[in-house]
Amino acid sequence: MSAPELATVEIETGRNPSGTVIWLHGLGADGHDFEPAVPALAPPGSPPLRFVFPHAPVRPVTLNGGARMRAWYDIGGFDRHAAQDERGVRASDEAIRALLRRENQRGIATERVVLAGFSQGGAMALFTGTRLEQQLAGIIGLSCYLLLAASFAAERQPANQTTPIFLAHGSLDAVVAPSLGEDTRALLEAEAYPVEWHSYPMPHAVCAEEIAAIAAFLHRVL
Repeated sequence: MSAPELATVEIETGRNPSGTVIWLHGLGADGHDFEPAVPALAPPGSPPLRFVFPHAPVRPVTLNGGARMRAWYDIGGFDRHAAQDERGVRASDEAIRALLRRENQRGIATERVVLAGFSQGGAMALFTGTRLEQQLAGIIGLSCYLLLAASFAAERQPANQTTPIFLAHGSLDAVVAPSLGEDTRALLEAEAYPVEWHSYPMPHAVCAEEIAAIAAFLHRVL
């Protein structure tokens, strides 16, 4: 399936980065959303990293009355029985894989890449990460859920069976219910993925404690 080439915001924390973090934003945001977090994610003394923040395509979003905004896929609702935009998910998966190939061409092996995201972006990080044929350094899913769960068992690849997965969710999240994050955690743990789970008393957002935990995770895996 063809996919658009994604424009990106990129920050390198030093010369000759030894690893890459591809970070996918949430619904309606853009690649600049988590740019301010870079100094906290890679504090002084950390190995030099490249942060790649892609912009999702602009598309109408059913949940928001058909308004056009940046989105990795259309959302009709967060109800467990709501239809999922498989075509949009798979197109974004192809676009993310293209970003991974570009990092390979720039000298960063896939095993030195962390795929991360918040909300919709976190859902895509989990989707691509578990279905990827090459091993990643790590996967980060924040305030998100597992997409197309019915095809997960058939499509997941062994390459990332042992890849560390960082999951975090706000216990007060009124957008993506905490139960969706907890169900995702349970499903991955049932399949023996090494999941690091964090819960914070916050809404659909990130907090300083969470950023610090992610920074420690990045330091471990990269």
